[in-house]
Amino acid sequence: MKKDCANIKMPDTTLLYDLSDFFKLMGDSTRIQLLWALEENEMCVGELAALLNMTKSAVSHQLKILRSSKLVKAEKRGKNVFYALSDHHVRTILEMALEHVNE
Repeated sequence: MKKDCANIKMPDTTLLYDLSDFFKLMGDSTRIQLLWALEENEMCVGELAALLNMTKSAVSHQLKILRSSKLVKAEKRGKNVFYALSDHHVRTILEMALEHVNE
């Protein structure tokens, strides 16, 4: 059954732009790899660089973007900084997206 267009409630335009920016962040394959690795376990830059066969500099750059977007959090322990997913929402989004792709 088709809905009447007049009854459709659209979110605020600013919110939709924020959502678009979120998907742009998630659209980068390097960032997806980092997020997927962090879904499994918290890690430091060196571990992530070795796992993904990337330079520490490249990993750090992407982690900075993910941190500023609140998808990843960091905790300093001694000389190392360990990264993890910010919350369960990020994990859920990754898992649901993978499920959708696998259909």
